Amino acid sequence: MPRISKEKVEKISEQILSYLYSVFPKLVFTVDVAREIARDEEFVKRLLIGLEGKGLVVRVGKNSKGTDYLARIRWRISNRAHAIYAAA
Repeated sequence: MPRISKEKVEKISEQILSYLYSVFPKLVFTVDVAREIARDEEFVKRLLIGLEGKGLVVRVGKNSKGTDYLARIRWRISNRAHAIYAAA
């Protein structure tokens, strides 16, 4: 598999943030994000974890009843990132 340049990774990360902003406050699974931006699920998961490290997205590991997800992760844009997008 060819390597993706840092510029392309940044653009894809921006697409992810834009999608999460557009569906806020809804929580979405990794597979939904991957389907929306037409990318591989594992690649999107790696980018989401990187964005989480930067404080731009928040991982939600429990469902509405408080039960932990075993194999799935839901995501939402962080409050800080939402405020930045809303101001722009």
